[in-house]
Amino acid sequence: MGKTYVEIVKYLIRANLEVDGIVEKPDIVGAVFGQTEGLLGDELDLRELQKNGRIGRIEVDTQVRGGKCIGTVTVPSSLDMVETSILAAALEVVDRVGPCDAKISVQRIEDTRNLKRKQVLGRARDLLKNLVTGEMPESKELAEMVREELKVSEVVSYGPDNLSAGPAIDSTEEIIVVEGRADVINLLRNGITNVVAIGGARVGKGIAELIKKKQATAFLDGDRGGDIILKELMNASELDYVARAPVGHEVEELSRKEIIQCLRRKVPIEQVSSSSNGATSNNVAGSPERMEQAPAGIAGFGMEPKFEGRRESRERTRSANFERHEKPVPNRMVERREPQVIERTPAVRPAPIPVPEPQAVVHTPVPAEVEQRLKTALKELEGSLKARIYNDSGSVLAEVPIRDVMTSLNTTNGAHSVVLDGIVTQRLLDAANGKGAKFVAGIRAGNQTTIPSGIGIVLSE
Repeated sequence: MGKTYVEIVKYLIRANLEVDGIVEKPDIVGAVFGQTEGLLGDELDLRELQKNGRIGRIEVDTQVRGGKCIGTVTVPSSLDMVETSILAAALEVVDRVGPCDAKISVQRIEDTRNLKRKQVLGRARDLLKNLVTGEMPESKELAEMVREELKVSEVVSYGPDNLSAGPAIDSTEEIIVVEGRADVINLLRNGITNVVAIGGARVGKGIAELIKKKQATAFLDGDRGGDIILKELMNASELDYVARAPVGHEVEELSRKEIIQCLRRKVPIEQVSSSSNGATSNNVAGSPERMEQAPAGIAGFGMEPKFEGRRESRERTRSANFERHEKPVPNRMVERREPQVIERTPAVRPAPIPVPEPQAVVHTPVPAEVEQRLKTALKELEGSLKARIYNDSGSVLAEVPIRDVMTSLNTTNGAHSVVLDGIVTQRLLDAANGKGAKFVAGIRAGNQTTIPSGIGIVLSE
């Protein structure tokens, strides 16, 4: 028999074996299968259990001593503990292996899950020990970590000129060049650490060399001073981009959102330098003369489009109004004329259309015996939201929900009265009259314009 493996081994049956003679392992396994066959029924037959994967391969380990075979038998099982115990007890009925007497005695049934639990607990203990001793830092280490994080936001000195800069000025390929130390502090406060300050209107050699090595963006104030510093930077270094604060604002007073917006709207230096077209420093980044030639992308960096002056516009409007109102008006004098009398014939009013007076709704009298019977049926249907259709002998032809009463009435023959736990409507009366019904009973009456002749109405209210 080939090997049969069990997906989940819950228990292991361990038994001792003693055979009065020398036999082979297949003989022992065959004796176990043969002598237990039909002993416990089809559900606990060893062959069926092994075929279905409920027990594993029976392992036999023997040794020959003094003409006898002594060893152990192991049976893996995925059955529950009760069935496994019955199966273990069945092994002890094996008393012969071939021509030799034999004896099998079960020593114990091991729960393999206990072994796995012990392994899990041992491994968890080791992992927890490593976590507590190696991974969790001490209080001093935590304090040092926090202190290092705070140092990141501090202003450092850079280069031989001791320029104010952020801590990431050396570790990044892109830098932001601002005017002074206050601008550096504001950018650090908002999480931008690759920033360096010029430290004055004159561009030093150290900052010029730094700009040459890295991709530099000049982030300047939106005033006249920013225009001057921009011109100095363009003459002394090789900038890549230019960003400007809004007109009249300084970088040190911008919020985080404004800083990000300004940096996103940066423009290449070629646009600034080519659009200046040899102009003076006043035309570099914000004057009205510069804006006449500025490309569309430069707007928003401290520069606004040029509009005509208020005084010129006001004079032009005033002149237009004067020409419109002071233009000579031709003489509009009209000869005096006698008033013209127009005789009007009285309007003929149409005769009022007579409105017919509403006719009173006539109720057909209901015999007392019939009324009592219908009210009894109403009480039986109270709260059920159902309707019944009776014939002339008082038998129920149909009982349906109120929503289906119209359909049922149209398909039922011999209707004599309709009782419903609802409102008697005009539509219901017309349908009942069409089917020859004589009485309709309900909780109350709805909007009824005409009651068909010959139909009596019974209400519970």
